[in-house]
Amino acid sequence: MGLFSKFDGLASSRLELDALGINPFDVKIDKIISPTEGIIEGRHTILAGTNNYLGLTFHPDSIAAARTALEHEGTGTTGSRMANGSYSGHRLLELELAAFHNKRDAIVFSTGYQANLGMLSALAGPDDVVLLDADCHASIYDGCRMGGAETIRFRHNNAEDLAKRLRRLGDRATNTLIVVEGIYSMLGDRAPLKEIVDVKREYGGYLMVDEAHSMGVLGERGCGLLEELGLLADADFIVGTFSKSLGGAGGYCVSDHPELNLIRYASRPYIFTASPAPAMIASTRQSLRTLEKSPHLRQRLHDNAVQLHTGLSNLGYTLGAPPSPVVAVVVEGKVEALQFWQKLLHLGVYVNLMLPPATPNGVSLIRCSVSAAHTPTQIDAVIAAFAKLRHA
Repeated sequence: MGLFSKFDGLASSRLELDALGINPFDVKIDKIISPTEGIIEGRHTILAGTNNYLGLTFHPDSIAAARTALEHEGTGTTGSRMANGSYSGHRLLELELAAFHNKRDAIVFSTGYQANLGMLSALAGPDDVVLLDADCHASIYDGCRMGGAETIRFRHNNAEDLAKRLRRLGDRATNTLIVVEGIYSMLGDRAPLKEIVDVKREYGGYLMVDEAHSMGVLGERGCGLLEELGLLADADFIVGTFSKSLGGAGGYCVSDHPELNLIRYASRPYIFTASPAPAMIASTRQSLRTLEKSPHLRQRLHDNAVQLHTGLSNLGYTLGAPPSPVVAVVVEGKVEALQFWQKLLHLGVYVNLMLPPATPNGVSLIRCSVSAAHTPTQIDAVIAAFAKLRHA
């Protein structure tokens, strides 16, 4: 066994892709035209797989804020938050995120992945228990692994299974950390948060909700699924990202627990990672303000999601969940999904290809993500491309 033997399976999978002449994991967008359009392989392409839910990546106010920060604070901090990397904007953004979620305080991380990694690895140690939904994101699993907590999965979106596992823990249930997501990124389905909160109230424990794909999307002010259901006060920790609705890069956690500030001194991903660049912090702060004052963007996003979901459903496709910004089409077979993805790209539609083992229940998915910036005409064009392949 050599150092690289562990990659033999990956090498075989890569050879299989090479034999098919398809490489969906090395797509380069040669030119960005707008939040919803680009040039890929020389073709004008509708971007329907970017998670740019509110289309804010080209918002002039965000670009102006980033430009000002770039000119006055430079290209980067060159240090972690614990060293020289805490600028005034970092703390202001934390206070603004806390106020947005009606929570006491917040911590900003350099990526959304690190927000989960940094929080979970510090919160849940070897003497602790984490109960997480089986379909949680890889960053959640990695954070639990890094912290060394006893990790127990419960069946996806099954509050009864969560309750059963909490009962088995007995007295340990009161200190258990329960982790779920608002909208799950693969299928676009929502967590049954009311039922999960009821279980938490009965057995105790702490609740962490990752609102990465629901922040900016759901709720009267765009706080996410917790706000939409009136459950913000029931979440001990809310994790989010800047790379979806806010159109940037970074992540955060908000909480009412005063001990949140101690995470700064215990979280290795926070302590040893350079802080977000000033331009990214500035654009994110501006995008958060835009999100708060622009409910019409959420309505447009919802309308676009319903239009795409309805169109694909009418064509007879099997979809992963009711309408949401994530519209996932189930395709039978990995090779068939690869070929379907490539044909869509050749028709000028870029979407995401999701294959086992990363997908729930071992299915293959063609995953579309809708943006408020998509026009109805663009949504119709995406549906038309799917229609051509349905009858091919």
